[in-house]
Amino acid sequence: MGPLFLAGDRVELRTVEEDDLDFLQECTNRPDVRQNLGSSRPTNGHAEREWFESTSTDEDAQFLVWADDERVGTVGLHRFHPDWGLAETGYFFHPDHWGNGYATEAVDLVCRYGFRERRLNKVAARTFEFNEASGRVLENVGFQREGTHRKEAFERGEHVDVLYWGLLAEAFDG
Repeated sequence: MGPLFLAGDRVELRTVEEDDLDFLQECTNRPDVRQNLGSSRPTNGHAEREWFESTSTDEDAQFLVWADDERVGTVGLHRFHPDWGLAETGYFFHPDHWGNGYATEAVDLVCRYGFRERRLNKVAARTFEFNEASGRVLENVGFQREGTHRKEAFERGEHVDVLYWGLLAEAFDG
């Protein structure tokens, strides 16, 4: 288990460590998870390790989410644009832990970190239109839907809309 970076009431955000790679690889290869990530290719151990090694050399802030002393998912801030004060959040959780509120708390924590420690003005996010649960997570944190890119992605055998979301620092309650 990596060191604690941020703690909420029910979840902890910890650094991603080498011993977390099997959990992440298992999650990203599950059909019920990867369809929400827009990933159509299998992730093998080598690819997971390359991703892990790249996270230590870029601006991204990637965390493993723990609850009740076990790994439940991951959340992060990516695509930093420091001159604009902008980053994008992304997350996924193991299906065994869906519906427990862990994603909402983890996204809230990572946004708080972005606004208070990384001086962000805005955190953005994207979801597929069919992923209503992820949209609810974002709405519960305070994100507003800002637009729709029609038929932008190919998932579940069809072209689907991608919803764009945003949360401004001035509107964040966390």
